[in-house]
Amino acid sequence: MDTQFLQSFVSVVEAGSLAEAARRLDLTPAAIAARVRALEQDLGTPLLRRAGRHVKPTEAGLRMLERARLVLRDVRDLRASASDDAPLGELRVGVSVSALTGVMPPVLTRLYRRYPSLSVYVEPGTSSHLYHRTVGGHVDVAFIVQPQFALPKGYGWRTIVEEPLVVLAHPDVATNDAHQLMSQQPFIRYDRAAWGGRMADRYLRQHGIRPHERLEIDGLMAIASMVREGLGVSLVPDWAPDWLDSIGIARVPLPDTAPVRRMGVIWATQTPHATLSEAFVEATEAAMSDAGAHAPGDIQAPSHQK
Repeated sequence: MDTQFLQSFVSVVEAGSLAEAARRLDLTPAAIAARVRALEQDLGTPLLRRAGRHVKPTEAGLRMLERARLVLRDVRDLRASASDDAPLGELRVGVSVSALTGVMPPVLTRLYRRYPSLSVYVEPGTSSHLYHRTVGGHVDVAFIVQPQFALPKGYGWRTIVEEPLVVLAHPDVATNDAHQLMSQQPFIRYDRAAWGGRMADRYLRQHGIRPHERLEIDGLMAIASMVREGLGVSLVPDWAPDWLDSIGIARVPLPDTAPVRRMGVIWATQTPHATLSEAFVEATEAAMSDAGAHAPGDIQAPSHQK
């Protein structure tokens, strides 16, 4: 089996069309189609089907898609390991969506200083999704919310930053009473499917607060933007204090000890990419330290703007 045929199949599925896959691979659509047909003949089953203007995988195509990606990754690793001046293959990094813009650029800058030829694939997602992707072997290392259960053997964890829950409010309605804000103002709920959203929901229930819920959404930057527009208040981790201050959002501390969302890195410790994963951990720690993020055990009360 020619791995170029596998690459063409995966590219068509990811692009959704032969034309876009051809553009990405710098080939003609006819060449891509010929490769996929050859792969289908080799396997003895159709892998793609037309769906309107798009191309989608058949059931057989779906079953082999992830395995095909892993095979292609192994091939890239073999090629990289044969080079004296390249690290071992491609590092697959999972990053929670809230950390993509603020955390990843300085981390990757440090990582590339150490490994200029490193190939990195970044997969965004929720912490829960990326945890399972890491444990399932699809991702080498991930920056996520700390799981609330024991990790399986063969996986490491390093807490990087601690983020206490705070109430976000528009300055026109902000007071020093966080509970009153959540009880009286329209409430923008952090999605309970996210681990941080579950933490906020648990706090509300423990304190008997029944907010006037306006909407529920996953996405901390989206929530902050809605608060800035005066659509309501929200209970979220204090994940980007400098940015929140810069756009004029009040961060109101909770009256008692605030629950803390711990962000950190999970990685597989017994794989060929373990050394690169540990380098990613070190780069993340250094970048967050330079940024002045709250290290474990160094929680401070957030500022309150009015």
